[in-house]
Amino acid sequence: MINQIITSDIFLLALTIGIYLLGGAVFRKTRSILLHPVLITAVGVIAFLKLFDVDYGQYREATSLLDFALGMSVVALGYLLYEQSEQLRGRITAVLVTTVVGVVVGVFSVIGIAFMLGADSTVITSIAPKSVTVPIAIAISEPRGGVVAVTSVVVFCTGVLGSICGAKLLDISRVTDPMAVGFVLGAASHGIGTSRAVEIGALEGAMAGLAMALTGFVTALLLPLVL
Repeated sequence: MINQIITSDIFLLALTIGIYLLGGAVFRKTRSILLHPVLITAVGVIAFLKLFDVDYGQYREATSLLDFALGMSVVALGYLLYEQSEQLRGRITAVLVTTVVGVVVGVFSVIGIAFMLGADSTVITSIAPKSVTVPIAIAISEPRGGVVAVTSVVVFCTGVLGSICGAKLLDISRVTDPMAVGFVLGAASHGIGTSRAVEIGALEGAMAGLAMALTGFVTALLLPLVL
């Protein structure tokens, strides 16, 4: 009976949401990088699935509603960008140039540092697309010999670190323009950074969503030519 309950779709969905809400409350209290709600949720869910021997395929199907909600959130970001479209007038060229330069610097800095530290081609391929969302990163690295697990973890860690430290680093660097703050968070930390930008403000969130999309597109075009 208990096994049927803990493996039911409703329970698994509620468990995931509950752990995230708990993680959010803990993070707001502590502001510790090790207690980020996304990190707590990932660790908590993995521990639960291992402890009760729940198949991941079953869990993924049970929480498919969250995937749907994620897609809706992307649409919401598009509407947010539409509301702030006046802010982009006359700045499209600057946005595009900034995206390309950011992707080039981000990609080659990671490849260069990994190469100097003695990483092999598999590791380099796995970590190069660190600043784009997991589906795009995997689509880039896996066909070229990258390890999916490594790519997923690196992308996840990049998002968490950017979400926690990005705004503070920008503040220390005296970068206060809302468009710049949002764009940096979205470009460097994809979806998790974008969620942080939305918390800061509407304009920051809109720019982060735009940066996330453009960075993913340019990275998907550039990296196959480099790796």
